[in-house]
Amino acid sequence: MSFSQELRRLAAPVYEAIFNHPFVKGIGEGNVPKDALIHYVCQDFEYLTSFCRVYGVAISRCENREQMELFNEQINFVLHSEVHPHHNFCDVAGVKYEDLQAKPLAPGAHHYINHMTTVAQTGSLGEIIAVLLPCPWTYLEIGQKLIEQHDPTEDHPFYEWIMFYGKKEMDSVTHKLCALLDQWAEGASEREKEKMKDHFIKSCELEYLFWDMAYQKQQWPSEMSPVEA
Repeated sequence: MSFSQELRRLAAPVYEAIFNHPFVKGIGEGNVPKDALIHYVCQDFEYLTSFCRVYGVAISRCENREQMELFNEQINFVLHSEVHPHHNFCDVAGVKYEDLQAKPLAPGAHHYINHMTTVAQTGSLGEIIAVLLPCPWTYLEIGQKLIEQHDPTEDHPFYEWIMFYGKKEMDSVTHKLCALLDQWAEGASEREKEKMKDHFIKSCELEYLFWDMAYQKQQWPSEMSPVEA
């Protein structure tokens, strides 16, 4: 079993929790509350901006141009391709994508970004890959599972979102990152591999919490409406 396969095995309960989250199940059923879609897009726009920055740090740790090209490709993917599923959510919610950008971070997104940024600042290239990998990997499996369960047609409200994440391009991203992580793990110490496992599992858990944050329209306590006496 490869290192990445072992990580997936360890994270299996979290993956199952993600698949069964009401937001994710609602995508498959074509029924997600509009305010949850809006909150998701607001937070994911900021999250993916930070994701690109972490990819940039990964480039600075690369050992050759082939590795650099991989992360450069992923930055381009986020900036120019991953806007399409955002637009799908916005169309269903009846809002403009441009109106949902540069919004304050909710607690869940704030914590996830800090987790990735801390690893990027202090960890090895292998640690950075491990902290980033759950994002494309969980979305790939969500898309594949929703295709399998619902076999959506073009009239499904979230057809574009499901097909974007369940098809070949996302599979390629995940495969390349897994291969690079496995290659790095071959020369890593046991201590570093334990760190990579911890980063990966925490990111998987934060993926679940990101879905929950969006579904619950999570806010900071200071943003909540005061309770009337």
